[in-house]
Amino acid sequence: MTQTRFIRHRKRWRKRSAGCHGDLDQSGDGWPLVAIVGSPNVGKSVLFNLLTGAYVTVSNYPGTTVEVSRGRSRQGQAPYTVVDTPGMYQLMPLTEEERVARRILLNERPGLVLHVIDAKNIERMLPMTLQLLEAGLPVMLVVNIIDEAEQLGVKIDIQALQDRLGIPVVATTLTRGVGIDQLKRLIEAHLVHHADTQLEARTSICYPTAIERAVEEIARKLKGSYLLSRRAVSLLLLETDPEILQMVATQETDCWKEIQAITQNIQRRYNQPVAYLITRQAREQAKILLQPAVRFPTSRQINLSNRLDDLTMNPLTGVPILLASLYLLYLFVGVIGAQTLVGYIESGLFGRWINPWVNDVLAAYVPWQVLRDLIGGEYGLITLGMRYAFAIILPIVGTFFLAFSMIEDSGYLPRLAMLIDRLFKRIGLNGRAVIPMVLGFGCDTMATVVTRTLETNRERVLSTLLLALAIPCSAQLGVMLGLLAGDASMLVIWAAVVGSVFLLVGLLAAKLLPGEGPAFYMELPPLRLPNLGNTLVKTYSRMEWYFREVFPVFLLASVVIWLGKLTGIFNLTLQLMQPLVHWLGLPDQAAVAFLFGFFRRDYGAAGLYDLRNVMNNTQLLVSTITLTLFIPCIAQFAVMVKERGWKTALGIVAFILPFAFLVGGALNWVLTFFRINL
Repeated sequence: MTQTRFIRHRKRWRKRSAGCHGDLDQSGDGWPLVAIVGSPNVGKSVLFNLLTGAYVTVSNYPGTTVEVSRGRSRQGQAPYTVVDTPGMYQLMPLTEEERVARRILLNERPGLVLHVIDAKNIERMLPMTLQLLEAGLPVMLVVNIIDEAEQLGVKIDIQALQDRLGIPVVATTLTRGVGIDQLKRLIEAHLVHHADTQLEARTSICYPTAIERAVEEIARKLKGSYLLSRRAVSLLLLETDPEILQMVATQETDCWKEIQAITQNIQRRYNQPVAYLITRQAREQAKILLQPAVRFPTSRQINLSNRLDDLTMNPLTGVPILLASLYLLYLFVGVIGAQTLVGYIESGLFGRWINPWVNDVLAAYVPWQVLRDLIGGEYGLITLGMRYAFAIILPIVGTFFLAFSMIEDSGYLPRLAMLIDRLFKRIGLNGRAVIPMVLGFGCDTMATVVTRTLETNRERVLSTLLLALAIPCSAQLGVMLGLLAGDASMLVIWAAVVGSVFLLVGLLAAKLLPGEGPAFYMELPPLRLPNLGNTLVKTYSRMEWYFREVFPVFLLASVVIWLGKLTGIFNLTLQLMQPLVHWLGLPDQAAVAFLFGFFRRDYGAAGLYDLRNVMNNTQLLVSTITLTLFIPCIAQFAVMVKERGWKTALGIVAFILPFAFLVGGALNWVLTFFRINL
């Protein structure tokens, strides 16, 4: 293996076309496209918001379930479109998010790429900068969180780094707006003055001799049209990147067999995967490049953040911290949201004023009973649908979203992932799965979409099953906490049963499902006090999602119930569910709550809340556990079908429905047989 060499070139500008904007790659609206790329938790979204403000659209990338944010910006004479790409660690993708990020670079070929990195982890993140440059992309490097790096003793000479790379480098602390003005000026200068030119970087990675020769041979044979440099395409072929293999096979039909032979020869030559050798060489190159530009502390500086890191990830202290965090979450969501706010709005506002007024108006002015039943009465659009949505679910969802946004902004979630990685490995997952699991406590539908970030299909199926079975959404969880809050023993039993089901089903499913064990890697953002502005923006966007996606379902459910009562199907269904309700030891009225649960589990939880005064503690406990394990709501089921397919989605529901009633009935039998009074 040859030694890594650092190759310096003179910086030069290569003419691409004449004119102000020339052939500068453009977005669909005709404006130049600026792409923000980088690892997760480095500040990409903060930069996106600073550049675009309120002019933002969020949509799924074509053919995928990955959401991509786009917005418009104007700096002086330079209007442009900005795209916030999903997190990616390297040019060769492993997850669906990384594949989408690279497709944006491949298919849309932005006129400027802003690579955002964490200054504290510059040595680990700079290799991707070199890969982007090697791919022939126009790159600006944004060295973010520079303040925290300096606090840790990391000294970065930005000018020296810029000289070594041959591209613009900007030091920023985006959460405080530091460096953003300079970055905006550089973006404008590039789009206006250098739109018809492309910068050739001063760096080139030199790989082992055999790999370099293979790259040169393949590059000479590539005659098709590629938006990445032929050198980058050749390297990705050697790394056996599936998308690049298919792309090249389609365009290079005449010499595809020769290219295959070259890649196979290289793979046989080394005992280690070629992708590993290429990645390792990029890391070595980054280390050499950084030597004159970055000075790292000789020893780890121990500060409050480091101590908190150790405390949150050490099982002896991390578990108590987790339990304390859950207790605080319970106080905020379960007590303030589910009891205080729900009690005031549901019993006071709707119970005393809105519902009686609606029913009185309907009785006085609407002569048709069928229309009165649609709007008011027991299951009306206002008296049931809007009451559930505004009075019972909204306060719980709002308090949860606010609390979750603070937790998310603090950087605690990745540390929680590290803490429970060992436990999750036993159920076929890894610490990364904690993200969709925690998101599930907000909304299982969104969390099911987020499972796409897991690496293997086995992990995605396992996490989808566990989300549908044992992770209650925020509204459902809040109502459950409100129902059980009067007796601590009931709350402990509920948590113990649901937690045991989560682990037992996960353990058995992990043994039955084929596939390799999961690997785990995750960037750790710094622990910090949540930023009030960021927290409020995230909460607002999630509340907007609630009113757009969830609120209409409550109204639709009321209409369906009205139609069911009108046709007699509603009462017939309740009669068919009576044996199941009796098996659980519950009153007949509980069948209504489980029927509501077919529409949404939080809708069913709200139905249980209405029955809290007609059930004893044992019945409350059994009903809440059964409904927690009940089938997913319609929206979550639709996403399961989209993500996992009909066969897997129906299989999950076919398992969950009888299993939930089996667990609830068994618990009722145990409590009754041993005469346990709660």
